Amino acid sequence: MRILRPVITEKTMNYATQGKYTFEVAEANKPEIAKAIEKAFKVEVTKVNISISKPENKLIKGRFKATTKLWKKAIVTIKKGQKIEGFEVKE
Repeated sequence: MRILRPVITEKTMNYATQGKYTFEVAEANKPEIAKAIEKAFKVEVTKVNISISKPENKLIKGRFKATTKLWKKAIVTIKKGQKIEGFEVKE
């Protein structure tokens, strides 16, 4: 199971304050994702939600057609009091 990258947006950073972290993952199921996150970040995972982002057709510069890729997103909830480094919101 591979964790491809963390998804860092304004919305996911707000989730991080609640103990929910978002990652782009390769093909895997919920238990495999939970094990990979626990092993990589040394935290205890309590819940995993999965969402599949379907490809969309886009126009580039108003003329050229392109398609976004299909990717899988996992929102991982960790045990209260724990955190993953690098997801802190600095004001």
